[in-house]
Amino acid sequence: MKAIYKRIYQRAKPFLNTRANEPHVRVSYQYALKLLKSEGGDPGIVIPSILLHDIGWKMIPEEGHLKMFGPGLDKKLQRIHERKGARMAAQILKEVGYPEKQARVIVSIIRSHDTPSRPPSLNGRIVKDSDRLWRFSRKGFTTDTTRFKVLPNEYLSYLETRIEELFFTKSAKRIAREEVQKRRKAILHCH
Repeated sequence: MKAIYKRIYQRAKPFLNTRANEPHVRVSYQYALKLLKSEGGDPGIVIPSILLHDIGWKMIPEEGHLKMFGPGLDKKLQRIHERKGARMAAQILKEVGYPEKQARVIVSIIRSHDTPSRPPSLNGRIVKDSDRLWRFSRKGFTTDTTRFKVLPNEYLSYLETRIEELFFTKSAKRIAREEVQKRRKAILHCH
């Protein structure tokens, strides 16, 4: 990881200690690297965006978190974490001296990383896909089945049926399908 990204991550870290956000960001970052390699995109936009995309959750009382994503989604509450996170990201990027033109693009991606249906740029699609792939990862899958109190088989079936609508890039769809197979094997070995 480049020094500038490490500085951004260090500034973001205090805001990631809620809602399993720190492991979420680390996993999403790994997916972002894979998607950048296979899809293209600008690491100077995608990496800071993925490192900062969920810092706004820290400003939301924890009892409201489960209403802001997943089965009980409240879109108004979801927008709050995006807007607050975008303002916080702008401040962090300014503090680390990130180029202003790139910072504006990053803030724009963060401001709408969860809500609009199709991001207008490849970079936005990579960020959104990297963020959503978390649900399919071993850590994300385990975290979500626990917090939503859903059976692993049920959640896996739910995720599998949503791959086409959730992802924008071919690479993310491929990775999601591979992760479904890994989760399925793990479930079978548990029984």
